[in-house]
Amino acid sequence: MPGGKGDMEPQEKSDEAMSRWEGLQTRAMYGAALAVPVLAALWLGGWLFTLLVMIAVMIMIKEWNGLTENDNRLWRAAGLAYVSIPCASLIWLRDARLESDAYAGAKLVLFLLLVVWATDIGAYFAGRKIGGPKLAPFISPNKTWAGLGGGIVSAAVVGGFSASFTPYPPSFIACMETGMLLAIIAQGGDLFESWLKRRIGAKDSGDLIPGHGGLLDRVDGLIFTAPIFAWLVYVSGSAI
Repeated sequence: MPGGKGDMEPQEKSDEAMSRWEGLQTRAMYGAALAVPVLAALWLGGWLFTLLVMIAVMIMIKEWNGLTENDNRLWRAAGLAYVSIPCASLIWLRDARLESDAYAGAKLVLFLLLVVWATDIGAYFAGRKIGGPKLAPFISPNKTWAGLGGGIVSAAVVGGFSASFTPYPPSFIACMETGMLLAIIAQGGDLFESWLKRRIGAKDSGDLIPGHGGLLDRVDGLIFTAPIFAWLVYVSGSAI
């Protein structure tokens, strides 16, 4: 049928492919640069990790206030809980101890970070490579079911790999299953953040990180998953 995708000229196909991956290099470069101090502070722990988390809290509260400046005071104040509960969960996880492993807390947080990062990366590539039906077009028109599936699969793979070092979950299968669960929760956080921005017509929560937007844009999945994972660790009795 004339005008369909099958009739596209090679140059048009090339332009479409380029636009699909536009900004990838910038995202990758700044994402990697951001990961370095985070991982360093995570490994060192103590006051340095806490300081990094507190700086993140202040930045995210500022971005939340920008996204809710036209809302009532109660909704604006909800941002404090939205930001502080996940951050407190990360600090608790980092301070978790096992008698046999002094770095158990760092490994727990690393497991969580790797799963959430894998979810984001898997969803990004699967969504752009495969495309297909939209996941929630009225909230985030760019997200697809393929992206959701790619994020879950990536999180399962990375979760299974992490079984080699993390004290929780306790087995290879449990790590994969927890990775899949956290991937779904993380993408729920992504959709919530998209809804927050869409209701006021904003593209990003800020401009702190080139290629990513604001800090809330970068850690939206972590905000939803950190309290859940901390609760799972707590009820399992895996750490003290």
